[in-house]
Amino acid sequence: MERGTRPSRPIRTSDLPEPADEEAARTPPARPRSRRDPWLLALGFFAVYTAISVSRWVRWQNRSWDLGIFEQVVRSYAHLEAPVADLKGPGFHILGDHFSPVTALIAPFYRVFPTPVTLLVAQAALFALAVVPVTRGAAALLGRGAGLAVGAAFGLSFGIQRAVDFDFHEIAFAVPLIAFALEALLRERWRAALCWALPLVLVKEDLGLTAAAIALVVALRVRRRRPELLRLALGAALLAAVACAVTLAVVIPSFNSGGGYDYWTKMGESGGGRLGGLFDGTEEKVRTLLWILVPTTGLLALRSPLLLVALPTLAWRFAAQEPHYWSTDWHYDAVLMPVTALALTDAVVRARTSERPWLRAYAHHLPAAALAAAAALATTLPTGTLTEPATYRPDASAREGARVLAAVPDGAEVAANVRPISHLTQRCRVFWIGGGEEEEPPRYVAYYDRERGAKELIDYVGGLYPGAGPWSVVAEGGGYWVLRR
Repeated sequence: MERGTRPSRPIRTSDLPEPADEEAARTPPARPRSRRDPWLLALGFFAVYTAISVSRWVRWQNRSWDLGIFEQVVRSYAHLEAPVADLKGPGFHILGDHFSPVTALIAPFYRVFPTPVTLLVAQAALFALAVVPVTRGAAALLGRGAGLAVGAAFGLSFGIQRAVDFDFHEIAFAVPLIAFALEALLRERWRAALCWALPLVLVKEDLGLTAAAIALVVALRVRRRRPELLRLALGAALLAAVACAVTLAVVIPSFNSGGGYDYWTKMGESGGGRLGGLFDGTEEKVRTLLWILVPTTGLLALRSPLLLVALPTLAWRFAAQEPHYWSTDWHYDAVLMPVTALALTDAVVRARTSERPWLRAYAHHLPAAALAAAAALATTLPTGTLTEPATYRPDASAREGARVLAAVPDGAEVAANVRPISHLTQRCRVFWIGGGEEEEPPRYVAYYDRERGAKELIDYVGGLYPGAGPWSVVAEGGGYWVLRR
C-alpha cells in the first residue's frame, strides 16, 4: 500500500521532516489567487445546483415524496418539536426510520424561510461546499490546473447531478464530510481526517461503516509513517463501527413503532437473514460500477487504497433486493463521488513514480480526460437543461396546480400523492394517499392524475377511505385534483 521511492522522482512535501504540529500545512503557501480557486469553483456549482433543483420545484416536477418528508421533519425541528413525518404515518418519529439528526441544522434557516426551497438551497450549498476540499486537495498534490480539472469533474459528476435532481436527501451532509476527511488524509493531516469522518454517524446509520473505512485507511497510511497514531486510527474505526451497530440495533428500534429496523426486509425475505439480492441484477450492478470508475477515474483509482471507502456503500446497495439501489438513478452514488475524485488524485500521484512510461503518461493526462468526460456526459444530465428557457418557467400544468391546490385551506389535513406533496407541507398536515393509519380520514385529498375523470377518481378515493362519506371535487385542472369529504 505504500508508495515506492525512486531517486529520480521530484521531491514531495511528505519527504521533508515532519513539523511538530501535524496539522501544520505540508505544502508551500499558495498564491492568493490559487487559494480562491476552490471557492470560486464551488460558488459556480452552487448556482448550477440551485438552478437545477429549484427550477424543478417551480415546474412542479418533484420526483418523490422525500422532499415533503424532510420538510415535515425540519419544520418540526424548527418549532422545537419531535421530528415527526406524517407522510410516513400519523405521528411517525423519523428517527425510527433513518438516524439522521444532522438535518436539524437546517431548522434555523427554515424558521426564517419556511419553504421547501430552503431545503433545496441548503442541499445545493452542501454539495457545492464539497467542491472546495476536492479541488484544494487535488491542487495541493497535482498542481493548480490538474486540481481545477479534478474539482470541476467532481462538480459535474453524474452522482452529484442525480442527487441534486432528486429533490432533497440527508446524504447532502455526507458528501462534504467525506470530501474534507479524504482531503485531510491525502495531505497527511491524520487527526483532522478522523475528526471529519466521525460525524458521519449522525448523517445516516450506514455511514458509520464509511467513517470506519476512512479510519482504517488512515491506519494503513500511519502504520509506518506515524506508528504512534495507529492505535488512535483503529480506535476511531472501532468507535464508528460500534456506533453503527448500536444505531441499527438499539436507537432506531427504540423510536420505531414496530420495535425494529424496517429496512432489514430489503436485505432478504428473512429480515436480514440472507443477502437475498447479492446475485440479482448482476448486469445492472456491473454497469453501475463502470459508471462509478470509468468516466470519473479511467479505472486508475483502483491503484489507490482510498477506494476502500466506497466498499460499505456498494456492499449494502448490491446486497439489497431493492433494484433502485443497484442503478445510477436517484441519489445513491453521491457519497461515492468525493471518494473517486480523491482516489483519482492519490492514484495519479502514485503513478507518477511508476517505472512504466505509459502509466506515467496516462496518469498525467487523466485529470483533463476526466473533466472532458464529465463535460460530455453533462449534456445528457440535468445540467444539459439549464440552457433551455423552458427550464425556468412553470408550464400551464404547474400554474393550474397552484390554482387548484389553493382550494386546500391552510392548516387542513390532506392526503396527497407525489406531485402535490411538497407544495402543501409548508402549510398543511399532509399524509400519504391511502395510508389508512389516520384516526379518521383527512378532510381533503390532493391528487395528480391526468388519466382519471372526476367520477373515476371519486370512486377511487372512496375505495381508499371506505365509510368516510361522500367525496366531491372542489377544484381541478392541469391533471391536479382537490376533493373534499
